[in-house]
Amino acid sequence: MNKFALIGHPLGHSMSPLIHEKLFALSGLADTSYELIDIAPEDMANSRGTLEALRGLNVTIPHKQAVIALVDELGESAQRYNSVNCINNDNGKLIGYNTDCDGFLRSAEQLPIGGNVAILGCGGVGRMIAIEVARHGGTITLAVIPQDVKNAQILMAEILAKCSGASVRIADISTLDGSYDLLINATPVGMYPKVDACAVSDTIIENSGSVFDVIYNPKETLLMKKARALGKTAVGGASMLVYQAVKAHEIWYGGSFRTEDIAKIITDVENAVDSMNK
Repeated sequence: MNKFALIGHPLGHSMSPLIHEKLFALSGLADTSYELIDIAPEDMANSRGTLEALRGLNVTIPHKQAVIALVDELGESAQRYNSVNCINNDNGKLIGYNTDCDGFLRSAEQLPIGGNVAILGCGGVGRMIAIEVARHGGTITLAVIPQDVKNAQILMAEILAKCSGASVRIADISTLDGSYDLLINATPVGMYPKVDACAVSDTIIENSGSVFDVIYNPKETLLMKKARALGKTAVGGASMLVYQAVKAHEIWYGGSFRTEDIAKIITDVENAVDSMNK
């Protein structure tokens, strides 16, 4: 039996078992299991044995940085973000990766991330997305609330250090103006149960070519609804969630999947989210 798991704290309800079990089934791997392992932060330093007992694992908050001390090697993506969300056990050698960036890039393949991009928020996922947009030549506006300006300045300096010649500016999210090829919401605004909230004005949505929202619950945020009502492309967070899992299976055992099969899993996740909220 090849055992896989998600570690984090607190885990609560997670879509990971649903996603990974479907990916294992598509790969024809019957002799596998996927479980949730709750590890308290104070126990993380002594958890190497738990990790070694698994063939592969995913890592979620608050352990994405703390787990680095327990692995033997970091892949390039994990080094770039100093963050690990996927570990491969290669005959006892634990190698850490970051597949969040792959999840974003694959789910945003049809979106103009190399254009003029407004990113709402600058936290963990916002930081990753901003750096990826800069790496792909995008012009970035970091739109944040006043208390996050210092963090945005730190991120701006990091982007300029990592991506020579990058174009980055900081704006107040409440007075954001201008037009954008792509509007990305990397804040929790609009997340269930506060589904009637939207992080930006209707004018900004009207002046944006397309929308990406990292939120996957609900499957269609108010931001996405407003964009789609205007005939714009809007991609939700379920796609990113599934594609980061797909990358993990590629790392763990060379998994390969058809686009239409992945699309079906994304729909399954969205439907599961819908059912969970009823």
